[in-house]
Amino acid sequence: MTTDWTGQRVALEIEAVAHGGHCVARSDGRVVFVRHTLPGERVLAEVTEDHGGSFCRADAIEVLRAAPGRVSPRCSLSGPGGCGGCDWQHADAATQRELKATVVAEQLRRLAGIELAPEVVALPGGTLGWRSRIRLATDAEGRPGLRANRSHRVIPLGEYGCPLAVPGALDGLAGQRWEPGEEIAVAVDAAGEVHVRAGTSGAGRQLRGGQAAERAAGRQWRLDAHGFWQVHPELPDALAGVVAEDAEAPAGGLAWDLYAGVGLFAAVLAEQVGPTGQVFAVESSRRAVADGRRNLADLPQVRWRQGRVDRVMAAGQEGLSVARPPRVVVLDPPRNGAGRAVVRAIAASGPDRVVYVACDPAVLARDIATFGCHGYRLRRLRAFDAFPMTHHVECVALLEPQARNGHDTRAGPAGRAGNGLSSGQRAGKNP
Repeated sequence: MTTDWTGQRVALEIEAVAHGGHCVARSDGRVVFVRHTLPGERVLAEVTEDHGGSFCRADAIEVLRAAPGRVSPRCSLSGPGGCGGCDWQHADAATQRELKATVVAEQLRRLAGIELAPEVVALPGGTLGWRSRIRLATDAEGRPGLRANRSHRVIPLGEYGCPLAVPGALDGLAGQRWEPGEEIAVAVDAAGEVHVRAGTSGAGRQLRGGQAAERAAGRQWRLDAHGFWQVHPELPDALAGVVAEDAEAPAGGLAWDLYAGVGLFAAVLAEQVGPTGQVFAVESSRRAVADGRRNLADLPQVRWRQGRVDRVMAAGQEGLSVARPPRVVVLDPPRNGAGRAVVRAIAASGPDRVVYVACDPAVLARDIATFGCHGYRLRRLRAFDAFPMTHHVECVALLEPQARNGHDTRAGPAGRAGNGLSSGQRAGKNP
């Protein structure tokens, strides 16, 4: 018989944090994923979603025993039944980072067989006022707002705005009436200019701005305001610095920048390989490639390939028109990761270093495991709290061929690749 607890209330002991912005509890032999909780708490929860089977989802509606690290949410739209944009409004900043570090470690252990205790590093600016790109939806009355968790229901912003938004980003938008079902994309660039685009069913109209001015990696950038650029203002420079440190592309060498966007990492690699080297940047978005070519016109060693990375990689070196393998590969794929085919193609090209930038630790761990099956091992991992108040975390993984460290490249027990870390690293120390 199908079990459906939707609407039921149950007292629960909260166990560990889980990937996705919730914690785990158990009741009558079933797993309950509970939002708005912290490990070690006892709460009264209401089941919000139940499709039968071994688990259901719930919101904590009353805290019966609070855990250290709990605070009052800073936003009145947060909490049960409210905006789904924030997962950890009820946790202080240090606790948020600890929870994210736990999730990264658990995903690496479960999916890649790697024991590692990473530190999640805070970016400057605190937990509020950092979100420079926001996508609003409008309800049936044309009021702009944010969606509820796992729902298309729109929570109107009203007078509250969003405390995560860069100051001034939403000024004047909440009081306007828009077309029902419309989406409103808002971006604030490094110069403080607010760009607004609205539309429905794929058609859009630019209401304000359009060309963003950004600064990162020691360069000025001009690009489509609603194309891809990191949401946290401090993240582009932080990532560029880590990629530069991990890539170590040799002068005169060849490097690949996959899922290149407008070329942030291509610029870093180009400076390392110098005028006698080459960087091949692969990006599927025509607009991003056009922006990248314009922004990096002073770096002729950067050559662009417009197309899906999986298709370009499937064509091998011919797809990139190169006659030699890369020394370094940098990739920053979308949330669903690179996948087996791309990982296999990268490993087959034999780079000395692979630098993988990822915003989903589960997907990163999956792809690291695939790299392990092809002889590459995790050498170092850095993590940044680039999305405070949410469950998202930005990671940068450095992978190297196992033979480089004097070990064999065979898979570990049960066909799972060994982690290639020293005993000290297995004990939880970052290299």
